[in-house]
Amino acid sequence: MNNYVDPSLAQEMSDTTPQHKVEALFNYMEKRGQSFYDEVVTQLEHALQCAALAKQNNASPMLITSALLHDIGHIILDEHNADVAFLDTDLNHEEIGAQYLEPFFPDAVTTPIRLHVPAKRYLCTTDDAYYDGLSEASKRSLKVQGGVLSDEERKVFEQIPHYQDALTLRQWDDLAKVKDLETVGLETYRDVVRQCLL
Repeated sequence: MNNYVDPSLAQEMSDTTPQHKVEALFNYMEKRGQSFYDEVVTQLEHALQCAALAKQNNASPMLITSALLHDIGHIILDEHNADVAFLDTDLNHEEIGAQYLEPFFPDAVTTPIRLHVPAKRYLCTTDDAYYDGLSEASKRSLKVQGGVLSDEERKVFEQIPHYQDALTLRQWDDLAKVKDLETVGLETYRDVVRQCLL
């Protein structure tokens, strides 16, 4: 499994204008997001579906940006389903993605990204029906991500700022896997993402 984090996006986003930061980010997602996230959607399609759900639910600009970028860790790790080990090894894409974006976005954007995997574990712990609704890819990855939370882990999770946003993001994440769903393109989110930059 490849665990190389591509530094090129961060390099291009550093020490430049907000407009260029968004341009670099969107170009990268357009180019590198064409690999498949799971059986039916590409990384980019998944990101756009998730952001569309956030927008439809009148989420804040910060949470819409989190939704759009929540799986950037998969992309910068080149982690996708064409790799036979994908989903069998946890490379902590949520942590890597959040760390990668921290120089450019505030905690309100990066914390839900960091927590969207623990949020799945939390929801599997607190809602028996939630697990049944997961895609096969999510059920497989849950095992390598640690399974359900202990009581102590659940209490710790509930003390983290923005954890409710992470739970909301997680539920959109689970719904954002619809084959051939038409969504608006990245350009729709240009102003939203730009206003969230540090």
